[in-house]
Amino acid sequence: MLFVLFAPLADDFILFNLFRYLTFRSGAAVVTALLVAFLAGPPMIRWLRSLQNGGQPIRDDGPERHLIEKKGTPTMGGMLILLAVVAATLLWADLRNGYVWAVLVVTIGFGLIGFADDYLKVSRRNPRGLNGRIKLLGQALIGLAGTVWITQLTRAPLDTALAVPVFKDLLVPLGAAFFLFAPLVMMGASNAVNLTDGLDGLAIVPVMIAAASFALIAYLVGNRVFSDYLQIHFIPRAGELAIFCTALVGAGMGFLWYNAPPASVFMGDTGSLALGGALGAVAVATKHEIVLAIIGGLFVVETVSVIVQVASFKLTGRRVFLMAPLHHHFEKKGWAEPTIVIRFWIISVVLALAGLSTLKLR
Repeated sequence: MLFVLFAPLADDFILFNLFRYLTFRSGAAVVTALLVAFLAGPPMIRWLRSLQNGGQPIRDDGPERHLIEKKGTPTMGGMLILLAVVAATLLWADLRNGYVWAVLVVTIGFGLIGFADDYLKVSRRNPRGLNGRIKLLGQALIGLAGTVWITQLTRAPLDTALAVPVFKDLLVPLGAAFFLFAPLVMMGASNAVNLTDGLDGLAIVPVMIAAASFALIAYLVGNRVFSDYLQIHFIPRAGELAIFCTALVGAGMGFLWYNAPPASVFMGDTGSLALGGALGAVAVATKHEIVLAIIGGLFVVETVSVIVQVASFKLTGRRVFLMAPLHHHFEKKGWAEPTIVIRFWIISVVLALAGLSTLKLR
């Protein structure tokens, strides 16, 4: 909004020239989202606590200490993240940019599905929440709508092609199959973040690391000079997504203030589904879907641990892990919660560096 208002005045007032710089507006989005989260956090947490009698229902089959330590903590804290992200993006992004609106709609749409899931859990005092098939159907429809929107904004042959990292000119033309592939990327990322969100601060920091990485990727692919230098595919106007990604970082920092152990609030599916969907949508828009699997490798590993656990138990009657997702396995082995969380953060940083290195390896 501020870009549309003040950038045209830059020729008359030199101070307004700052609004033309994507780097300035990206930094401002971080600060804005952080301040919104800081200011809205306490009243929102009090409101959620007053509405939720007993907080988020805790699974009986989970780690025993969760029934004691996490009982009574309110959920739906993802609303705080969404509020901060949307406010900062609308304030600092160029609202004439279609990529920004497409990613925002996907993020909010996945967040609404998560909200419905959280609401049913709290109102029914049942950790099952929304029916799984309905949840996946909703995600698929939103992902498909986002994919159609993004492909209309992207010029051929990139619109329905898969870019392969490291190989500078390799594009896999998926054609109509892209409209199946791209929604699956968004759904996979959304549910992977959801599975990772099981300990205080565990999911939000890797999300922030991934968002910061994709802020850089969006800036580079949207800049003709840098994209030519790095020999990556140039996507006009996609650079504006850097503001959305930095808003995610700022909102994540603000939420972590209240989610740090012991958590005052959980993000719930409202936050985890929205954040994962957001990362997936940005990856599709910037044509870095494969790189998302590297940068978000922690989410991939957590998801694979669940798949392996379920498949092994159904086929052999035996469990590979003491409990899935993987972070619960280490809890069962006696690792302290902060130890698991911080070590997983370190792994996320390493994976992000590995993913970013593909920008230069050509």
